[in-house]
Amino acid sequence: MYLSHRSILLAVGLVLLGVMQAVAGNLCKPILSLRGVRISEAHEMHRTWTGVLVADASPCSTTSGQFDVEFTRLKEVAPDLQFMERFTWVSGRSELSLDFWWDEWLEDHRIISIAPCPCRE
Repeated sequence: MYLSHRSILLAVGLVLLGVMQAVAGNLCKPILSLRGVRISEAHEMHRTWTGVLVADASPCSTTSGQFDVEFTRLKEVAPDLQFMERFTWVSGRSELSLDFWWDEWLEDHRIISIAPCPCRE
């Protein structure tokens, strides 16, 4: 029996899709939240943004991983700027910080992505 190239490609595609779904089924994400966010007064030409990260990693078999926070920075003599910073979470509570120049202010921040972790079994 002769199999067409389309039939072979379709069969390979279905197998790969099944493998990808099986692998994706074993990935979880921790639950992250930022609390107590504040920005310091200007000191020695800079300000420091700090926040307490609470990470519930109970779905994960790991105790740390990466996540990204998007910030919106304001400055008197420059346009507003949106940028992303990558941080590492650890299970439980930890403090995050980021330094800015004295004439900058953060208008907004939000967690935009969390790297998946292997699920606890």
